[in-house]
Amino acid sequence: METLQAVRGMNDILPDQVGWWQRVERTAREVLENFGYREIRTPVVEKLDLFSRGIGENTDVVEKEMYAFEDRSGDWIALRPEVTASIARSYIQHKLYADPTLQKFYAIGPMFRHERPQKGRYRQFHQIDAEVFGIDSPMIDAEIMHMLRIFLEKVGISGVTLHINTLGCPECRKVYREVLKRYLTDKGDEFCPDCMRRRETNPLRVFDCKVERCQAFLDGAPALIEYICNDCRTHFDAVMEMLDKLGTPYVVDPKIVRGLDYYMRTTFEVVTDRLGSQNAVGGGGRYNGLVQDLGGPEVPGIGFAIGMERLIMLLQQEQQAAVQAPDAFIAAVGEHARTGAFLLLQQMRAHGLEVEMEFESRSLKSQMRRADKLGPRFVFILGEDEINRGEIQLRDMQEKTQQVLPLDTAALTLSQMIGKNSPEPVCSEPGQCGCAAQGGSGTVSQE
Repeated sequence: METLQAVRGMNDILPDQVGWWQRVERTAREVLENFGYREIRTPVVEKLDLFSRGIGENTDVVEKEMYAFEDRSGDWIALRPEVTASIARSYIQHKLYADPTLQKFYAIGPMFRHERPQKGRYRQFHQIDAEVFGIDSPMIDAEIMHMLRIFLEKVGISGVTLHINTLGCPECRKVYREVLKRYLTDKGDEFCPDCMRRRETNPLRVFDCKVERCQAFLDGAPALIEYICNDCRTHFDAVMEMLDKLGTPYVVDPKIVRGLDYYMRTTFEVVTDRLGSQNAVGGGGRYNGLVQDLGGPEVPGIGFAIGMERLIMLLQQEQQAAVQAPDAFIAAVGEHARTGAFLLLQQMRAHGLEVEMEFESRSLKSQMRRADKLGPRFVFILGEDEINRGEIQLRDMQEKTQQVLPLDTAALTLSQMIGKNSPEPVCSEPGQCGCAAQGGSGTVSQE
């Protein structure tokens, strides 16, 4: 029988890798919530029309990359290729625009695009996404890029550069699109087939091409920033001024256009030179027309998405593995000792401690080898003699010391040593039992 494998481009995240993901997610939540963002969770399946209207029918994502299919009811649906349109749909559907306290949102989760899997680019991938609705000030443009920089610093990423550009407004782009199209046409058939197609349907998309030959031809292309109107120029100048005041370094890059049609004015990417051609760690921009295009009110918006796979690849290049070691390991020798160890294990977990033990009958040497692999600082050793004396040995693997503790206070002692608080006792008779929570002696009823 053939061994079943995961779908190509969709990867398992194994236990020895999960620590990296938890660390990135935890840091993202801390930073985003500090800046006033609130989490939103949208379905991974949406109506196909949401992405066709929101992202743009002539984008590579909609034309070539979406997982779209007809369900049993005859409706066309799609696995979400990005989450900005989904958040905008939710924002409209639930009339969140009526609540002035709901302007900033974030989401963390999987996205899906059917493209050729390669380093840092998969068919199921994960993003950290941040969106702001209802604020048109260039200050929020600068703040969201500043926040992105703070997040990368806190999570431990160095050697990345913020590239910014302006796409102007739809009116600016009408003029520029014709200028760019003439330039691309004058180059004849020198571009790759994809760029030849983009030249006719959506000329700005040629800047997304990673083919070196195409990039070389684009070095002499006219820059959109030279064709923007006065309002767009004023907005972009104000964004740069705010970034300067915040001390967030950046590079103005005329080739940054992003791959989705809803972007306008400010657009940006965070890039690295350590991931080959897939050098963008994250990026985003302003999309003032998206909510209205999806049937909502005329509400401005701006946001970004960070690719978690690429971010974690960078972290792994820079730092040691983020393996979460338990607080302690209990090695027990003998049947009675193993039972005692099992009960002690549950007591320690009730104290909020992360503790492991060997459930099968193994030699002490074998159990210590397992403890070495798990990497806890503390190892408890419990044998039949210790059980009879009501004691347990505690070995500090870091300090290379060993001491004997009373068995009945071992959980509390370890909790105090590593700085974890014991849980509050549950009062079975509030106001009547005389426990510490009620100002009494602290004795808790066990009935």
